[in-house]
Amino acid sequence: MTAPESRLRIRKQDQVTIVEFVDRNILDEGNIAQIGEEIGAIVNEDPSPKLLISFANVDHLSSAALGALITINSKIKGKDGQLRLADINDQIIEVFRITRLDRLFQIQPTAREALASFA
Repeated sequence: MTAPESRLRIRKQDQVTIVEFVDRNILDEGNIAQIGEEIGAIVNEDPSPKLLISFANVDHLSSAALGALITINSKIKGKDGQLRLADINDQIIEVFRITRLDRLFQIQPTAREALASFA
């Protein structure tokens, strides 16, 4: 059995790992689990991870995807790492506000601004 195709584009810039989603809609439970595992592996490999997740390609996000983000955030904080979210469209940012997740996550308007915000 072959490994499933990655749902992410991952690259490094300086000390920051930048993650972008391949899919416009992050709704499928299987894909969300796979995304969580892939990002979890990135976090586990780094003793003090700096992660930027860009939502530039994303139109829709399920509550399960939000749950996966919360788990990822906890793992990163547990390792004294830093997480930034960026490029979130107005519809999704409203979900972050309603659920008060905008207080949990450090959200920047653009990936460039998010990169600049890392200590």
